[in-house]
Amino acid sequence: MSNNLNIAPDALEATYKKIAWRLIPFLVFLFVLAWIDRVNVGFAKLQMLQDLQFSEAVYGLGAGIFFIGYFLFEVPSNLLLEKIGARKTLARITILWGLTSMAMVYVKTPATFYVIRFFLGVFEAGFFPGVVLYLTYWFPAAKRARVNGLFMTSFAIAGVVGGPIAGFIMSRMDGVGHYANWQWLFLLEGIPSVLAGIAVLLYLPEKPANAKWLSLPEQQAVGKALAAENHDHKHASLRDACRNYRVWICAAVYFCVVSGNATIAFWSPSIIKEIGVAGNLQIGLISAVPFLAGTIAMIWNGIHSDRSGERRLHCALATLVASIGLILTGFFIGNAVLALCALTLAAIGILAAFPVFWSIPAAFLTGTAAAGGIALINSIGNLAGFAAPYLIGSLKTTTGSVASGLYFVAALEFCATILVLLFIKKVR
Repeated sequence: MSNNLNIAPDALEATYKKIAWRLIPFLVFLFVLAWIDRVNVGFAKLQMLQDLQFSEAVYGLGAGIFFIGYFLFEVPSNLLLEKIGARKTLARITILWGLTSMAMVYVKTPATFYVIRFFLGVFEAGFFPGVVLYLTYWFPAAKRARVNGLFMTSFAIAGVVGGPIAGFIMSRMDGVGHYANWQWLFLLEGIPSVLAGIAVLLYLPEKPANAKWLSLPEQQAVGKALAAENHDHKHASLRDACRNYRVWICAAVYFCVVSGNATIAFWSPSIIKEIGVAGNLQIGLISAVPFLAGTIAMIWNGIHSDRSGERRLHCALATLVASIGLILTGFFIGNAVLALCALTLAAIGILAAFPVFWSIPAAFLTGTAAAGGIALINSIGNLAGFAAPYLIGSLKTTTGSVASGLYFVAALEFCATILVLLFIKKVR
């Protein structure tokens, strides 16, 4: 191997660590910004609904309609990335979602709320699957669960830092100038994304051959390792990917997983308020607890999956834990301590499923099939981001409690467990 790749195995391993340290923190930072701009509406809701006289159902539709735009434009965005490159694609996405998030300041009616949220989804479409695809340009399949896990800590990190930041902005900016606290939230959290989009063009290398911080032997070793791996895959076109039943099974599983993620992202502040916590800052701080636990679980599950070489059971067990946690959250909604513990358990299961799940389609898709297939799975799966918030909002408007919605999402997480166990073959 060392002669073929012009680099010793230990040196190749060190090269992968160097790549991870160079790319992952920056990509995590970008996704933290994306996630905050996507879900800060959950914190704005605490005051925005009262100011604008919106119902819970209006909020649920507005929060979820983001994913309709996301669904429609995700596959085209990822195919465009394959043609024009990651730097231009990720820069465009980051700048446009930042500007659109800032435009939420001007929401006055349900219609403008829906339109801006829809376009936020349009402009953010392609970022997550684009990064998943981008990482396949750098890391072999055997390392992707761990790498994906490191990148996907951005979900949890955004939850850890996003809640307290949102709570701080809304508590300190209330009554400042002519804007309400929720308007300041959108404005102040959109500006960093615009600046970060410019930074993408300056910092992010396209592929290993463009990375000036890698030596020529390191560039060649990484490139040859990936070329040798990709040579063994059969599915090389988007049509092949669409004909592969495993792509559609993965899309169904991801739909179920994302329903739980959307629930904790958009409804955690409301759930925490419902169990008796008062004050925007306090709600923001407490909302960080489930995501902090989920961060640890996500990293551990990805590392353990890579070390054992097992994907299927790691994913299924995580979604089962998520289902149990959501059921218990609804059951204990009247008890603050037990409900928060249950919500934390749900977050652990939901977030732990992500890095292992994304190592599954990446194991049987390459090239254009990877670009289109990963985007297809992500876009269909993210329709749950529309369905879950809208359903929970409607059920809360009808029943006066989020518990019934939590039970429904728990059933979807359990369906993910069954689908993985019955239809996903063992992959490494």
